[in-house]
Amino acid sequence: MLDRHPIFWLTDTTYLIVIIVAALATILYVRHRPAPMFALRVADAFGLALFALLGASYAEAAQAPALIVILMGTMTGVTGGVLRDIVTARVPLIMQREIYASAAIAGVAAYLLMQAIGVPQPGAFVGGVFVVVALRLGALRWNLHLPTFR
Repeated sequence: MLDRHPIFWLTDTTYLIVIIVAALATILYVRHRPAPMFALRVADAFGLALFALLGASYAEAAQAPALIVILMGTMTGVTGGVLRDIVTARVPLIMQREIYASAAIAGVAAYLLMQAIGVPQPGAFVGGVFVVVALRLGALRWNLHLPTFR
């Protein structure tokens, strides 16, 4: 969507190899031991945060307006989780009451706000990651959900 070329994983297959090896190792692990759900949720929260902030920083580098930066960051962040849920035949978290996409939105917005008040980009990036991870893990810890509207 941001017309970034070449597509990184098409030119450097290292990314695909790491993904395939990690997936195979995970499959082998869970065949013999129970899945470490807490560790997986923490990894998912960090993955959501890192990809949301990376997507936002790329959109920002393309000089997109703030609203587009938030949208691109959120879409980049949640795509991995949506694919995971589809592959495992589950309803994607963004289609449930989970604090997931909203955590990405808040983290990217915090990233932009921190930069607007003078925080250097690397510090704002870390701050945005912290916001996403804190919101996501906090929601899991205290069983917080988005409200329903009827």
